[in-house]
Amino acid sequence: MITFLTDPQAKTQQMSNSSSISHFLLLPLADTRQLQLLHFCLFLGISLAALLGNGLIISAVACGHHLHTPMFFFLLNLALTDLGCICTTVPKAMHNSLWDVWTISYSGCAAQMFFFLFFISDELFLLTIMCYDRYVSICKPLHYVTLLGSRACAHMAAAAWASGFLNALLHTVNTFSLPLCHGNVLGQFFCEIPQILKLSCSHSNFRELGLLAVSACLGFGCFVFIVFSYVQIFRAVLRIPSEQGQHKAFSTCLPHLAVVSLFISTTIFTYLKPPSVSSPSLDLALSVLYSLVPPALNPLIYSLRNQEFKDVLRKSIMNTFQKE
Repeated sequence: MITFLTDPQAKTQQMSNSSSISHFLLLPLADTRQLQLLHFCLFLGISLAALLGNGLIISAVACGHHLHTPMFFFLLNLALTDLGCICTTVPKAMHNSLWDVWTISYSGCAAQMFFFLFFISDELFLLTIMCYDRYVSICKPLHYVTLLGSRACAHMAAAAWASGFLNALLHTVNTFSLPLCHGNVLGQFFCEIPQILKLSCSHSNFRELGLLAVSACLGFGCFVFIVFSYVQIFRAVLRIPSEQGQHKAFSTCLPHLAVVSLFISTTIFTYLKPPSVSSPSLDLALSVLYSLVPPALNPLIYSLRNQEFKDVLRKSIMNTFQKE
C-alpha cells in the first residue's frame, strides 16, 4: 500500500537522516485507469521506435564499411546514448502505468538519476563534438584527416563519455547526501535533481545549486560553441560557387542542426521556464518531450536526410533477405 509521509514524527526523523526514506512516490501519469493504459501504449510505441531506429543505426554503422567515418562513428555513439536515455526512464514508467504502482526505492531513484544525467550529459557533449566534425569538414577540409583521425575521434568520444560519467556522479552523490525534510513525494514520473531538491532542507542545498551553476555554464559553453561553429559553416557554404555543392554541404549539416535544436530547446524550456507558467501537467509534458522524444526522433532525422546511410541500410536489408 502506498502511503504519504505525513506523520510529524516521521518527518522529524527524516530531517536528521535522509536514509530513513526507503522509497519515493513518483507522479502518476494520469488519474484514471484508462488514461494510464493509454500512457503505457504511448511509452511502448516511443520506446519501440527508439530501439528500432537506434538499433538500425548501430548495426548499419558497425556492418557498413562505407560508414566507417568520423561522422558516423559519433552518430553510433549518439545512438548508444539515446538507447541509454530510453532504457533509464521508460521501463519504470511503463511498469508503473501498467500496474498502477508509483513507488521507486531510494537506491533505485539514485541509480535512475545517475544514468539519466550520464546519458543526457554525454548527448550534449557528443552533439558538440559532431558540430566540430561538421565545422572541420566544411571550413577546413584539407585538415580533416589530420584533425579527425581515428585516434583523435576515439579520444574525443572517450572524453565525452568520461565527462558525462563524472558530471552524473558528482550530482548524484551530492544530491543524495542532502538531508530530506519534506516527505518523499516527487512531482515527476522519474527521479531528477529539481524534484529531490524540493524535498531537501532549504539551508542545505547550496552545494548542489553550485554544481548546477557549473553544469549550466558548461552547457552554455557548448551552446555558444555550436552557434559559433554554425555561423562559420554557413558563411563557408554560401561561398561555395555551385548550388549542388551548397546543397550537399547543407544536407550534411541540417540533420545535426535539427537534432541539436530539438534537444537544446526542449531542455532549456524545461529548466528555465518562468515559475508563473509552471504546473504539474506542463512539467510532465515537457519532461516527456525532452527525455523521450529526441531519442526516438534522432534516428529518423538522420536516416531521412543522409542518402549514404539509406543506401547502406538498404543493402544490408537486401543481403539479409537473400541469405534467408
